[in-house]
Amino acid sequence: MTDSHDDYRHRRRPRSAFASRAEYLEHELQSMAPRRWRPNLPGRDYRFELEDWVPAMAATIGKIVMVAAIVAAFAGQLGLSDDFVIENVRYEMLIAALLFVVLVSGFLNPTSNLAGTHGPLIPLVPLIVASGGHPMALGLMIGALGFLLGISKGGSLLARLTGNGVCGGLLLYLGFIGISGQIESLFAWAESFDMAHLAFVVIIATILMYAYLEHVQMRWLAIPLGALLAGALSFAMGAPFEFTTEPGIPTLNPLYWWGEDSGWQLGLPSFHHFVAVAPFAVLAVAMWSPDFVGHRVFQQLNYPPKTDRVVMNMDDTMVTASARQVAGSLLGGGNISSSWGTYIVPAAIARRPIPAGAVLTGLLCVVAALWGYPMDLAVWQPVLSVALMVGVYVPLLEAGMQMTRKGKTTQSAAVVIFSSALVNPVFGWSLTVLLDNLGLIGCKERGRELGHMGRWIIPGVVFAVLCTVMAGIGMFPGVPALWESFRGL
Repeated sequence: MTDSHDDYRHRRRPRSAFASRAEYLEHELQSMAPRRWRPNLPGRDYRFELEDWVPAMAATIGKIVMVAAIVAAFAGQLGLSDDFVIENVRYEMLIAALLFVVLVSGFLNPTSNLAGTHGPLIPLVPLIVASGGHPMALGLMIGALGFLLGISKGGSLLARLTGNGVCGGLLLYLGFIGISGQIESLFAWAESFDMAHLAFVVIIATILMYAYLEHVQMRWLAIPLGALLAGALSFAMGAPFEFTTEPGIPTLNPLYWWGEDSGWQLGLPSFHHFVAVAPFAVLAVAMWSPDFVGHRVFQQLNYPPKTDRVVMNMDDTMVTASARQVAGSLLGGGNISSSWGTYIVPAAIARRPIPAGAVLTGLLCVVAALWGYPMDLAVWQPVLSVALMVGVYVPLLEAGMQMTRKGKTTQSAAVVIFSSALVNPVFGWSLTVLLDNLGLIGCKERGRELGHMGRWIIPGVVFAVLCTVMAGIGMFPGVPALWESFRGL
């Protein structure tokens, strides 16, 4: 009997055996047999292809931007300098690349998506700090709760309870909100130096480029070509840009980062810090499920049949994200971990498995962190906005539309969009899963097949817990934070 990696080497065929490169890439996905939590080696268990550079570049750009946004949100509330933000982001990129991106997703578990950044939690950072929260306490709490959810297989359970209509609606909502936000950011950037027309030109050129790539079935090139097009057009039209981040190595001593007079200037957290961040940690981990579901479904929609072995494992990804969160927080980083969307979405479009691109992503993150200059280019507004639009948000819209074409899925999709717009995607997801599984909307036959636990007990408990947490910290529009009201009594 042969091992799985021997099966891969036996099954795969060279590029010359196929009529097109697309057929070859599909065959590679179907031939792979990843070894879970055991060594997976290039050449023996997977191969590197040109297409792997696409998600690697997109992930590196996204990583720089998202980590900078989170660290800057903390730094602004704590009165820390821009130099602190840059150094901590470079430090976080080294932690992510060397400890988890390459080691876990590249070699130990190729079905665990890369541990990225929790973007939806950024707007809550000021509230976390105002509530007496501590970055390390928050990170350790998220890591502990996420690890419990992962090892108990709670993530995959919630995925099974989430119907196609709910998934499709979430993808549509996230895609539309993301595109709208990037267009607004691009125009605000261009207006800041009285060249609003530049943003219009860049967006029109991007639309035409994306349409052409769709026509010639080379959409996987949208990120590098889009970033190059946006940067070249903006520079040619006179947009200001300069390199400011010089090469260097950030401080690698955790004692420096968690000193009382250095780094975060907060010292180590106390018990009351953990109490203060507890509701935010619960909400952060709850946000993982709809995010992870969307990433997994996007893979399934873009991969060919018979590729279940290489599709992202939600529970393993939660364990990896939790471990990365704990390690990063203990070492002094400010990142809040989640599934890496700017990696998995372009990788799915390019029809590439997780491990090869993960290794290249780790390499690019190390280069960007040490060299410094690529960080300036990645966060330049036209490059950033176009890369995110064509690499993440437009594909999410396409996938959402594809999932809501059949049956009664449009009912559930409409409700999840409606309720997400009212509060946030966590509220929209949890409420619509409950209504969908009860059979009040969507396919009524599906609800009858779930049993009492899947139909109303688990969705009802999840919805009640999340609503309690969100009401407590004041996330319902027009409703005062309940915990603040109790403090005043």
